[in-house]
Amino acid sequence: MTLGAPTISPSRMQLRRMAMFARWEDEPALLAFLADHPLGQDLATGWHVRLQFLRRWSRLAAFPDLPARSGDWDPAEPVVAVTLARMRLPEVPRFLKWGKPVERLVRDHPGTTLALAAMRPPHTISTFSVWHSIQEMEDMVHGHSAVPAPDRHAAAMVERRRRDFHHEFATLRFRPLSEHGSWQGRTEIVPR
Repeated sequence: MTLGAPTISPSRMQLRRMAMFARWEDEPALLAFLADHPLGQDLATGWHVRLQFLRRWSRLAAFPDLPARSGDWDPAEPVVAVTLARMRLPEVPRFLKWGKPVERLVRDHPGTTLALAAMRPPHTISTFSVWHSIQEMEDMVHGHSAVPAPDRHAAAMVERRRRDFHHEFATLRFRPLSEHGSWQGRTEIVPR
């Protein structure tokens, strides 16, 4: 879905598009999936980026063995940020109130090259953003970017700590390793 789009709209509810976030044992297993599995063959014609896990905040039952941190990084290197959340359905109106400004912040931030979201009804939501640098992403998170209303993300996190929107929530940080295909005609989305 398009970040910041109206809640009920074709740009938010893109029912003909699919996003997949998966973990592979190794590169040969991924290549076999893309070549041999019917879903993999369909996905192989789209855009994807291969990632190396760096850091997580919070925990997800689906990935119980992810460490809090894996390796070191340079604040100037590109990064991919992924959030995965299982919403508390009664909290959706509050989440939209606090989340929509954050969506627009990330979507319009000069540090992003791509910012998307996906959902799996009724309550799973994910965001995916590619950043020029870890530093630019962290500045946005903490409200230190030179953009209008830079504190939107920080304010939403304070509200989430006050009363959580989610049953389960985690933010994951990855180093982009390689990029394949094109997204809506765009290539080289991941900065070099």
